[in-house]
Amino acid sequence: MTRMGFVGYFTAEIGLTSDLHTYSGGLGVLAGDHVKSAADAGIPLVAMTLLYRKGYARQILDSAGNQSETYPEINPKDFLFDTEVEISLPLDGREIHAKIWKAEIFGTTGKLVPVFFLDTFHEKNSIEHQQLGMTLYGGDDSTRIRQEYLLGVGGVRALLGLGYKISGLHLNEGHCTFAVLEMLSQGWSREELAARTLFTTHTPVPAGHDRFKWEDVESILGDILPPDARKIANSGDICSMSHLGIGLCGKVNAVSRLNAKVAEKMFPNTNIHPITNGVHHVTWTSDPFKSLFDKKNPKWRIDPSYIQTMSFSDDEIITVKERARMNLRELVQRETGVKLDSEKLTIGFARRFATYKRANLIFRNLQRLRDIGAHKIQFVFSGKAHAKDIGGKNLIKNIYDGGKEIQNEIPVVFLENYSMDTGLLITSGSDIWLNNPIRPMEASGTSGMKASLNGTPNCSILDGWWPEACIHGENGWAIGDGEEDRDDDRDARYILDVLQHEVLPAWGNRPQWIDLMKESIKTSLEFTGARMMNDYKRFYDAFDTS
Repeated sequence: MTRMGFVGYFTAEIGLTSDLHTYSGGLGVLAGDHVKSAADAGIPLVAMTLLYRKGYARQILDSAGNQSETYPEINPKDFLFDTEVEISLPLDGREIHAKIWKAEIFGTTGKLVPVFFLDTFHEKNSIEHQQLGMTLYGGDDSTRIRQEYLLGVGGVRALLGLGYKISGLHLNEGHCTFAVLEMLSQGWSREELAARTLFTTHTPVPAGHDRFKWEDVESILGDILPPDARKIANSGDICSMSHLGIGLCGKVNAVSRLNAKVAEKMFPNTNIHPITNGVHHVTWTSDPFKSLFDKKNPKWRIDPSYIQTMSFSDDEIITVKERARMNLRELVQRETGVKLDSEKLTIGFARRFATYKRANLIFRNLQRLRDIGAHKIQFVFSGKAHAKDIGGKNLIKNIYDGGKEIQNEIPVVFLENYSMDTGLLITSGSDIWLNNPIRPMEASGTSGMKASLNGTPNCSILDGWWPEACIHGENGWAIGDGEEDRDDDRDARYILDVLQHEVLPAWGNRPQWIDLMKESIKTSLEFTGARMMNDYKRFYDAFDTS
């Protein structure tokens, strides 16, 4: 029996749980938060992605901070249901077969959003085709274009084969663009496509936007590719998947107000709607804060705005935050052997180690850092660099090198193999959350929202979501004045200025610090998945999912 009216949400990666490591960073974890929040809101949404049998790389760090990778295999039976439905597609002169696995995401009121995973580890496939489903963001362009063909074209056919009526499409970045071409092939007109599609662009970083040779696209897609595809993409001799997707989709959104302005420069003559990301509040509230919120009003799990109505005594906030801090200290000691000091200000920095995020910026002037923070502060770092990102790997090594130079005055720890579980413990257990990307390269910065939700004030460059949220000195601090020219010396000086003149004096003033934590939590309520889904709903409603 055909089911009626679903939005197909397509994403190349998704973070549902830590151990199902089919995510690399913010894009995938945001996709997981998106489907969880859609389930909470009762939105008729169904998600499609790929199963990567070896997922994203597991990080191994030696004593000098050199990163290497292993790829432990995922057994889908440990996480997913076998639908016992399969699809096949023509590819490379033969057929590629894919099994379909399912995760069931239930919202706070019991509504279900299914997430389907296409798996090429199939006995009928050649070794080459089986390998397509092994690693996330692995291989070369020939691997990536085939993965995206399977995701887009195969994903649409899989949903139809499972009995879903697709009333709308939401593409999470250009990796999913081939899905809209398949809907045209399935009979949608260009007008219907424009009325029923939404494209979300996240990153201004070129590596986030796949580009393939047109002859490869034509060879893989065959008749599915419209004759005017090159004109639609308007990207020259190379097919930009983002330009092609945006050229076909009816609506386009970016993931913060600043990111929308950046995207309009990247995609001229395109109206970019700003929908600032939000985090799934139940997932990203630590256990100590969950207990506090449950005691005040358990309805916060259904609607996070109930937190706004709660009143917290100073002792309650201090007690709960100390439990979160203790959980982080215990993790650090268990993983590294280092015993952090409960009296010192813990500065957290954990995210994907892309070079534009400048993870080592705080160490640019070690002597001044010593003068300001000796025996007062401590650092917890975590994050992976892509296996091929030498610059990102060098950042990790730089942090190890800087940490060794100041270890007698300022402890610096680096937690190996950053994951969703680690991220929750660091965002909730740190005292401030440091973020210093090159503006405007940070599309949104959801880790800062998670920190804020757990009473951890942000200390950040005015990039991504932070220009919308920052009330300097009340709920956190701005680093600089929104400069967009890269000047590492200047920005490093700004960080140390804020740390010396504002953060540490506030840390020494308990009433002021408690107010900062309370305001941080209040701020986070505008940056939840519940608010985000309310923003997306106006686009979904226009898809006519009745």
